[in-house]
Amino acid sequence: MDLTLLIVIIVLALIFDYINGFHDAANSIATIVATKVLTPFQAVLWAAMFNFAAYFISKFWIGEFKIGNTIAKSVEEHFITLEVILAGLVAAIIWNLATWKLGIPSSSSHTLLGGFMGAALAHAGAFSAVIDGKEVDVINYAKVIPTFMFIFFAPMIGLVMAYLITILILNICRKANPHKADKWFKKLQLVSSAMFSLGHGGNDAQKVMGIIGAAVICYKLDMGDATFVAADSSERFKLFVNDGFWWWVPLASFVVIALGTLSGGWKIVKTMGSKITKVTPLEGVAAETSGAITLYLTEHLGIPVSTTHTITGSIIGVGITKRISAVRWGVTINLLWAWILTIPVSAVIAAIFYYLLKIFI
Repeated sequence: MDLTLLIVIIVLALIFDYINGFHDAANSIATIVATKVLTPFQAVLWAAMFNFAAYFISKFWIGEFKIGNTIAKSVEEHFITLEVILAGLVAAIIWNLATWKLGIPSSSSHTLLGGFMGAALAHAGAFSAVIDGKEVDVINYAKVIPTFMFIFFAPMIGLVMAYLITILILNICRKANPHKADKWFKKLQLVSSAMFSLGHGGNDAQKVMGIIGAAVICYKLDMGDATFVAADSSERFKLFVNDGFWWWVPLASFVVIALGTLSGGWKIVKTMGSKITKVTPLEGVAAETSGAITLYLTEHLGIPVSTTHTITGSIIGVGITKRISAVRWGVTINLLWAWILTIPVSAVIAAIFYYLLKIFI
C-alpha cells in the first residue's frame, strides 16, 4: 500500500507541476504578448525553453536545490505521512484549477504549502504534539515564516525595483528617437522574459521536487532504510537528491513544468498583460528584469516565493511611473484577496480531504 501511495503521489505531483506550468505561463509571457513582440505560441515556446534550462543552472551552477529543501521541511518530519502529502497535493490541484478557470493569477507555491500544512495539522489534530517527551510544532516555522513574509515582500521588492529601473531607463533614453528606442526594447524583451522564465523554472519546479522528496523520505523511513534512518533530518533531502535511483526526479520536475508552460494559460495572460495596466516594450523590460532579479535573490536565500506575486508587483511598479491612476486598482485588490486566501483555503481543503482519505485507507 505504501509503495502504491508513493507512486500515486509522484504522478499527482508531476500533474501539479504541469498545471503550475500553464497556470503560471502568463507570468513570463504576458508582457511580451501584450507588446506584440512574440505571438502567444512563440512566447510559450520561448518561456518553456528557459524553464527547462533552469535545471542546469540549479544543478551545475548553484549546485543544490534550496527551495525544494525548504518545501520538504515546511512540516516537521514526525507529522509527515504519505496520506498527508497526498491530501495536500489534491488540495493544491483543486485550488490551482479553480483559480485558473476564474482567470485569477494566484500562487501555485502557496497553495502547495497551504495544502501540505493543512493536511499535517489535520493528521496531528493540533498545532503541536509531545514527541519523546518534548513538545514539537507541526509546522516548521523557521522555514514557513520567511515564505509568509515574502507573500508581501516579493511583490513589494518587484514593485520598487521596477519603478526604479523604469525611471532609470526613461532618464537614460530621454533624448532617444522614440521609434528606434521602441524597436530596441522589443529586442531586449526577449532577454528580460528569458531571464524571468529562468527564475520561474528554478523557483517553481523545485517546489514539486520538494514534495516528491518529502514523500520519498517518508517512504524510506517507513521501510527502515538504514541510510535514511541514520542520517540527520537536515541531510535527508540531500540524500534523496543524490540517490542514484531518484536522479530523474529533479530533471522530470523541470521538463514537466516546461511542458505545462507550452500549454499556455490565456485567461491569466489577459489579466497580467492588460487588465492591471497597459504595458509598452520599455515597461515590459523593466517589469521582467525586476521580477527576474527578485526570483534570483529569493532562490539564493532558499525562500519559495510566488512568481505570480513577483511579476504582478513589478507590473504595478511600472504602471505607477506614469501616474497612480494608470494602475487598475480594482483588479489589483481582487488579486490581493486571492493571494491572502490561497494558503488558508488550500489548508482547509487539504484537511477535509485528509479526513475523507482516512475513512477509506
